[in-house]
Amino acid sequence: MLKNYFKIAIAVLKRRKFFTFISLFGISFTLTILIVITAFIDNVASANYPEVNRDRSLYINELRQKATKTSGQMNSPASFWYLDTYVRTLKTPAKVAISSMFAATNSYVNNKKLVINLKYTNDQFWDVIEYNFIEGKPYTSQQIKNGERVAVISEDTKKSYFGDVPSVVGKYIEADNVQYRVSGVVKSVPVTMLVSYADLFVPYTVSKVDYKHKSLMGQYTAVLLANSKDDFPKIQAEYAAVVSKIKPDNKDFDVFVSRAEPYVESYLGGSPIGDPESGKLWKLKFFGYIFALLFMLLPTLNLININISRIMERSSEIGVRKAFGASGMTLVGQFVVENIILTLLGTIIAIVLSFIILQIINNGDLIANLHLTINLTVLYYSLLACLVFGLLSGVYPAWRMSRLQVVTALKAQ
Repeated sequence: MLKNYFKIAIAVLKRRKFFTFISLFGISFTLTILIVITAFIDNVASANYPEVNRDRSLYINELRQKATKTSGQMNSPASFWYLDTYVRTLKTPAKVAISSMFAATNSYVNNKKLVINLKYTNDQFWDVIEYNFIEGKPYTSQQIKNGERVAVISEDTKKSYFGDVPSVVGKYIEADNVQYRVSGVVKSVPVTMLVSYADLFVPYTVSKVDYKHKSLMGQYTAVLLANSKDDFPKIQAEYAAVVSKIKPDNKDFDVFVSRAEPYVESYLGGSPIGDPESGKLWKLKFFGYIFALLFMLLPTLNLININISRIMERSSEIGVRKAFGASGMTLVGQFVVENIILTLLGTIIAIVLSFIILQIINNGDLIANLHLTINLTVLYYSLLACLVFGLLSGVYPAWRMSRLQVVTALKAQ
């Protein structure tokens, strides 16, 4: 029977080309948008090169000083002194990577200005953030301690500054009127990787800003690498105990707040879509689910209306089949199979379109070094949702028509 259902469904879809096109367009367009959006979110939020240890890392990206009487507050990244004094000395984390926010500096090559994004780091930064070294190696803790002007550069910087040469280790690169000796070259990172992105990495000890200055606020962030994700509560508790003893260094504020959170929470926990007190992103997830539901529900409602119109056109067919003994369940099954086939065809088209769009984005260099891929988990749940909505958009109209009396169905035509 299913074989007959399938043959009839294909014949009907071929015969009603306009309806088939509208339905396929709605399904494929909706699913394509969801796949492309989630591919970008997955690339930004998931553990990808070189931040492969995100699943067992906690981040300190922001310090907050509050005034309880005026409800005022001041937010900022931490100073190197704060992270070196209060975070690096924590006992639970296996490693603590400290790095500055990347900042643009100018360099000149053949009388042409080259903008280079510079980042200051400590030695454990290279243990926590696992870069692929194309040549050379990172600078050592001893070189940092000695204040040596050494640097690690990205592959893109090597090409733009030195040109097509086999090796640049030992050569000098100038940035912000300072000469640095290149110790290594790493595979480039897209700018969406905020912690690991930079063109030029140098020791924090060569910074023009006094890294020993005793202030809370600054331009540095920290990544706390745990031995396993199970250590998160211990690390957070230890850090919370340290923070509870710290007083604001600004007389206008009386409360100091800082948390060590997983990657996404650390960036969005204090925003309107997150919960700054608990660090949970239930609001973000809730609105994300609602958006996806509505995004797929709207074309479903349209499909229901289209299906009703389509089935009304086939009322005489329904009347004839009922006159020859076809049951209501048989008719409903036929229309549901048609909708499922339509949904599967729309899904296949969406996958092909999504792959093409992602390749265009990857090869178009819209964001340098960004590589988007289809998330298989998202694809699975999207397909499941499409099938559910496909059933919903087909069952009700088919059930309505299966309830028609034979005479009424024949007269409707």
